[in-house]
Amino acid sequence: MENSDLNEQELNRRESLKIMRELGIEPYPAEAFEVNISTSQIREQYDSEKGNLKDVRIAGRIMSRRIMGAAAFFELQDHQGRIQVYVKRDDICPGEDKTLYNTVFKKLLDIGDIVGIIGFAFITQAGELTIHAKYLKVLSKSLRVLPIIKEKEGQTYDSFSDPELRYRMRYVDLIVNPRVRELFIKRSRIINTMRNFFNEHGYIEVETPILQPIPGGANARPFITHHNALDIPLYLRIANELYLKRLIVGGYDGVYEFSKDFRNEGMDRTHNPEFTVLEIYVAYKDYFWMMEFVEKMLEQVALAIHNDTTFMLGENIISFKAPFRRLPMLDAIKEYAGVDLEGMEESEIRQVCKKLNVPVNEKMGAGKMIDAIFGEYCEHHLVQPTYITDYPVETSPLTKRHRQNPALTERFELFVNGKELANAYSELNDPVDQLERFQEQLRLKEKGDDEAMFIDMDFVRALEYGMPPTSGMGIGIDRLVMFMTNTASIQDVLFFPQMRPEKLQ
Repeated sequence: MENSDLNEQELNRRESLKIMRELGIEPYPAEAFEVNISTSQIREQYDSEKGNLKDVRIAGRIMSRRIMGAAAFFELQDHQGRIQVYVKRDDICPGEDKTLYNTVFKKLLDIGDIVGIIGFAFITQAGELTIHAKYLKVLSKSLRVLPIIKEKEGQTYDSFSDPELRYRMRYVDLIVNPRVRELFIKRSRIINTMRNFFNEHGYIEVETPILQPIPGGANARPFITHHNALDIPLYLRIANELYLKRLIVGGYDGVYEFSKDFRNEGMDRTHNPEFTVLEIYVAYKDYFWMMEFVEKMLEQVALAIHNDTTFMLGENIISFKAPFRRLPMLDAIKEYAGVDLEGMEESEIRQVCKKLNVPVNEKMGAGKMIDAIFGEYCEHHLVQPTYITDYPVETSPLTKRHRQNPALTERFELFVNGKELANAYSELNDPVDQLERFQEQLRLKEKGDDEAMFIDMDFVRALEYGMPPTSGMGIGIDRLVMFMTNTASIQDVLFFPQMRPEKLQ
């Protein structure tokens, strides 16, 4: 970067960097700095009567400071919070050379610089828990100026809140907005709670290919790439379902995977082309069993985040206390749209869509039109966790036919706060029926449906070896985190959401 591209403060910081090196102080030392405690541990462990914590070794970023001649206070931030540090010139410069304090600390260090401190904990006359520094070491010089978040009487001023800047520079967002750091800690806790739940049931975590020759397992438009060594086109996976079910064929009773999936589709506050999904498949189960399993899992997740199964989501109080309501899709349409679609032909359903002002086109079959009516008239009513069950065959090509109505399937989707959260089936394990379903998807693709599934003949071959009765479930992790943290935008629960490239010099 040319100096002409830098502002005055950035030029000053580079000059400070140069001077520090001329003084023999390396601003980016190679040796490790031993940390033995965090800010939150200090607050938890300090006992003012005992005067414990005599050997505090902590490191972090300078976030503010007050210099008062030969002494100073500054605020140090580590990964768990902030704490005040007291620095006295004669303590960190015990000999005659006072350069470290008079020149380096007072003049060359800036807000955002990272330092290591060795000292002891005490309570100031103002009653604030503080670290008295006996040793200070520069660990990293910051060459850019942090946005300073000012707080007074519970109010925040000059906040780093512009969404585009926050998403592009998530590293800055994490430094200056503690609530963002906490949100991603909760995201990790959610995933680990789910993982522990599956492991306790004896299911195995596995990994399946991201690059796939056939993009199967969902109705979606894929990203396409090219494998140079094999000289073949490949697709970024839209789902990992078909590979996981191959493992059930292979003899595992239960497998799961937290996977990155990719769909070359739209972006909005609830959709991102790259997203995280949990999929789990359990042999000898059906979708009724899976409903109870999911309820128990989500109860545990809610307790891990809120210590309760009831919490605020937007303007609504949501209860994840089992059991959840179960409502067949056609009954939901009857309840909320006021029409009974039972037994209707495709042409009749098309007329209903016209009457209800539901936009449809000639490429859509009966199943997709039913789904469109449901989306227009029903979804927004489903605030409390609700299982919508028994979907049309056309929109569920990997699902076992309903045991009482072969026009429907044994499938449920879980809706919360008007949004889909999970999707589950009694998995189709009849290879003949599966091939016919794939062929019907091919006919839909020929009619112009670019989201229709590809035919995966190897998966059909796997089913021909025999797959036991199986129930499978997929849940969107990003959306689950949004729900559990009361976050309105998916970009806020992704460390690095997709954006148009930024032009940097």
